[in-house]
Amino acid sequence: MSSDKKPTETGRWLDATGPDADVVVSVRVRFARNLEGVPFANRAQPADQDRVVGAARLALEDTGYLGSGRFVDDEQLGDDRCRLLLERHLVSPHFADSRLRRGLYIGDGEAASLMVNEEDHLRFQSLASGLDFPRAFEAASELDEKLESQLAYAFSAELGFLTACPTNLGTGMRASVLVHLPGLVLSREIEKVLRGAVQIGLAVRGLYGEGSEVKGNLFQVSNQKTLGQSESEILETVTDIARQVVDYERKAREYLIKNLRTETEDKVFRSLALLRSARILTTDEAINLLATVRFGVALGVINEVSLGQASRLLVLVRPANLQELLGEKLAPPERDERRATFVRESLTREA
Repeated sequence: MSSDKKPTETGRWLDATGPDADVVVSVRVRFARNLEGVPFANRAQPADQDRVVGAARLALEDTGYLGSGRFVDDEQLGDDRCRLLLERHLVSPHFADSRLRRGLYIGDGEAASLMVNEEDHLRFQSLASGLDFPRAFEAASELDEKLESQLAYAFSAELGFLTACPTNLGTGMRASVLVHLPGLVLSREIEKVLRGAVQIGLAVRGLYGEGSEVKGNLFQVSNQKTLGQSESEILETVTDIARQVVDYERKAREYLIKNLRTETEDKVFRSLALLRSARILTTDEAINLLATVRFGVALGVINEVSLGQASRLLVLVRPANLQELLGEKLAPPERDERRATFVRESLTREA
């Protein structure tokens, strides 16, 4: 990250200050755009890719966005840095693995980012804590309007914004919700609830979106289509489903506390005890245990850890972030030991 940013700082979207933050970790609004007269990123020659990066950077500078954020050049986007940015949800897996000429803008507080030459020329997003789509949409729309004032977008009167993938045609907008659903998983209701979301045309994915695994009972729910729906209709659909999922999760939590309180509390306190005493923690183990502790905090069973602290640790324990935090590259066995030490110290400080 930038030299003036502390390694332990994370994006504001992890602060657990938004609506329904006990269930909804965050929301994201993302737009896909391409420049008129330039081949799509996967078909563009290196000179075209450089041209897109230069145009995007100039547009950000002219609209004042570089005054409150920073632009990361392609030569700074090595594998380690991309892994760190992926873990912080600032770039996509596709962007992290790409070998195109790329650029990346990161907004103040990591609440927004713009990927240049991902699948599309421009993919920009805004993140907000909890179920706060109005905040995320307003920020993403403002960036969209400012960029469009400087750049000519590829647009069709019939199809809307033209994109590399047909599923993004139209508005080019994806709205997604990152939800924490341990209650539904423990009560074995999760498949029924998520199947309902899929049946009405939403996508359900893991922590990092398409192709990623589900870890810590964290799921991403988003719209699958953008053609034929307005931005407001997409937001309304995803928000309505998110509210239903929140309601189902809270009912599942109530059931567990009422009927399986001892077993639920045992699971939560065992997780906290392990985190406070373990000398070795793998990434997956740390994420699963921290997610269970976050569950305990949301239930009011654990009071000495905050919801925001648990959410931030879920990012900081991941390999690239941990190495950034420690200031050194580590082999997996040593990293697992240092991760355990970091978590123990963090939870002790919180207490």
